[in-house]
Order: sequence, then C-alpha cells, then structure tokens
Amino acid sequence: MSDPAKAWDGEQVRKWLARRFEAAKLDQAAADRRGYEAQDDYDKAAAEEWVCRCLKDADCTNDQAAFAKRLKELIGQDEYRVTGIYDDARFERHVRGQLRKLAKMTKANEGFEKTLRYQ
Repeated sequence: MSDPAKAWDGEQVRKWLARRFEAAKLDQAAADRRGYEAQDDYDKAAAEEWVCRCLKDADCTNDQAAFAKRLKELIGQDEYRVTGIYDDARFERHVRGQLRKLAKMTKANEGFEKTLRYQ
C-alpha cells in the first residue's frame, strides 16, 4: 500500500490529526468573527474538526491498512451528525472532501510530516 522505504508512523499521524484539530478550531473562531460572508469557511473548518476528532485518538492510526479501512467506512456514511453548522449539505460535502484528502495521504503515506497550521 505504501513505499516500503517509508514505514507507517502512527504517532506522526496522530500528531498531524491533533494539530489539524486545533487549527480547525481556530479557523472556526476566525470565521465566526467575520460573520455571514464566512459561513462556508466556518462549515469547512467544522468539517475538518469533525474528521480529526473522529480519528485522532482511534486505534486504527497504528496500522495503515486499518486506517484506510476506517476512512472508507466514514466516506460511506450517509450523514454526519453535528450541531452549530450553517448548511448541512455543504458541511457533509466538506467532510467527504477532508476524508478523501486523508485517504490519498494514507495511500501514499505522505503529507503527515507537514504539521504547520496553514497547509
């Protein structure tokens, strides 16, 4: 599933998820302060926070195949329950986008070393 020269690092994945979780919370607060025109940004940040919250402490992060399987399960969900968002359809679209991004990163086993706030 990945390049044999680069081993899967579950600790690095959890660290990346935790940092993205914190960045998403900050992005939500910033979008909330900007008001009506930033509702899409708020929903996008809320989606990233939801995805990271679901995965950051999961046991499946230790194994690349198990993590990919969990991502596939989440992508296949019909709906994602959360309160405080502006548009349910937009939120679900952003959640699926975040999950697909993570699935690509997992398959290639790259990108998890980029832990800066802005990506």
